[in-house]
Amino acid sequence: MSTSTATSGPLRRVPVQGRSVARVQRMLDACAELVDEVGYEGLTTTLLAERAEVAIGSVYQFFPDKRAIVQALTLRNMEAYLERLADRFSQGDLAHWWDGVDAGIDEYIAMHRLVPGFRTLHFGDVVDVHLLDDQRDNNGVIAEQLARVLVEQFGIADGPPLRFALEIAVEAADALIKLAFRRDQDGDERVLVEAKALIREYLHRQVGPVAGGAEPPVAEVVADASATAATVGDPAHSAAS
Repeated sequence: MSTSTATSGPLRRVPVQGRSVARVQRMLDACAELVDEVGYEGLTTTLLAERAEVAIGSVYQFFPDKRAIVQALTLRNMEAYLERLADRFSQGDLAHWWDGVDAGIDEYIAMHRLVPGFRTLHFGDVVDVHLLDDQRDNNGVIAEQLARVLVEQFGIADGPPLRFALEIAVEAADALIKLAFRRDQDGDERVLVEAKALIREYLHRQVGPVAGGAEPPVAEVVADASATAATVGDPAHSAAS
């Protein structure tokens, strides 16, 4: 997904000039701040125009309603997530597919901590489970993107078994990470550790036979999950991300 796709999907009018693009980005930034402060229900186009320091007419020039604004922000967040994951993979220190799964969870946790609006909206399910795609639910879209990345990076055989397993894993991880951030604004580390261990153990059973290659024992899975969850919580790691 390109940047233009991420910000043009729900737009009434696609910005072309630099000033118009910057104005739309300010609106999305204002939306992210406001949903953290007042929630989606409390968000209004008037509040957004005031925060973004644009005329209300400018808001409606590009967006028909607040749902479209949130949809554009969610698409931007999905693109940011995939870019963070691509950057993580490009570092070349992920030896196995399960390291890629860990990286996917780590970046999702990091975005909860670092990206305004993300812990409130996630990938849009607070507004509509079909916000990213009319035909598939939001987590299904994310699972498909993760499948594509894992196939490209690690040569896992693509197909229905992989995509089904990743859909289950994404749903479970999403629910547990939400629980962690409900319990603690920075994410309850105990819940995050358990979430990573659970997802890795599940995917080892389901994806391992498809992916092939040696797999670490469950004890190693839990130990690695604990270590990486602690790393994500480290400010130095967050700054590097």
